[in-house]
Amino acid sequence: MGSTQALVEQRADPFVYRHSDGYYYFTGSVPTYDRIELRKSRTLEGLAKAETHDVWFKHDKGPMSQHVWAPELHYLDGKWYIYFAASEVDDIWKLRPYVLECRGQDPLKDGWKELGQMQAADGDEKSFIDFSLDATVFEHQGKRYFCWAEKTGGQFAASNLYLAEMESPIKLKTAQFMLTTPDYDWERIGFWVNEGPAVIKHQGKIYITFSASATGACYCMGMMEADENADLMDRNSWSKSRYPVLQTDYEKRIFGPGHNSFTVAEDGKTPLCIYHARDYEEIVGDPLYDPNRHARIMEVKFDAAGRPLFSF
Repeated sequence: MGSTQALVEQRADPFVYRHSDGYYYFTGSVPTYDRIELRKSRTLEGLAKAETHDVWFKHDKGPMSQHVWAPELHYLDGKWYIYFAASEVDDIWKLRPYVLECRGQDPLKDGWKELGQMQAADGDEKSFIDFSLDATVFEHQGKRYFCWAEKTGGQFAASNLYLAEMESPIKLKTAQFMLTTPDYDWERIGFWVNEGPAVIKHQGKIYITFSASATGACYCMGMMEADENADLMDRNSWSKSRYPVLQTDYEKRIFGPGHNSFTVAEDGKTPLCIYHARDYEEIVGDPLYDPNRHARIMEVKFDAAGRPLFSF
């Protein structure tokens, strides 16, 4: 399957996880933004036609009643968790990160319980107090980290990426620190945005890709990198790509690629990037409500220095 083909149609913010049971699990934002669905398959191509299971629905009012966005499925400490963002019918931009825990070991059928909003560390009065979304979880050298996007100063402020250590699947251990803010012109088209972090490791380095700018054809991916032995909670450990590492390809008609996740091919080794993009540039109305961001797949290559390369 080539990177120009859709893996799963009309699923933005795709997240694919290959579990120890040999199955690929898939989730993403559904176009109606009103539920969380999961599907699984022995093969990546099988995800396209796999049975979908609606495992959670938005509330009618209050928290978690609007804009259910970018769910991720993680298996932590022997249990399944879903991290997602949602807002409120009466305040549609009041996005916050929430956590679900599976009641059993089959995430498609065993039911889920709400654990509420992700909790900041004791004494941290900055995390999750404003527009917050796109959380991901990763482990590194015995520590577990939470990385997410948050705007500071209201709806039209910049969306930055923040990083913190986790105490538990529902609570942070440390105060946040700002990993990246939109510094460059390609991060500031339409809106000033860094969001959608995803983590991949290779040859002694840890990389965090992220998405930038508004959600039309200007949407693109950048990348942060740090040495694997560096203090990940030190801003000086990280450097940012000067230019996008993935962006619109007009010839191949792949528009606004971004909000990716990483998995491995069926050989268990070859790294893959799962991302979304449209196959047209002109969007009628608000790009946010255009349903045709399709989940796609590409193999991740590496340059002579071991840095990830993304090409269609």
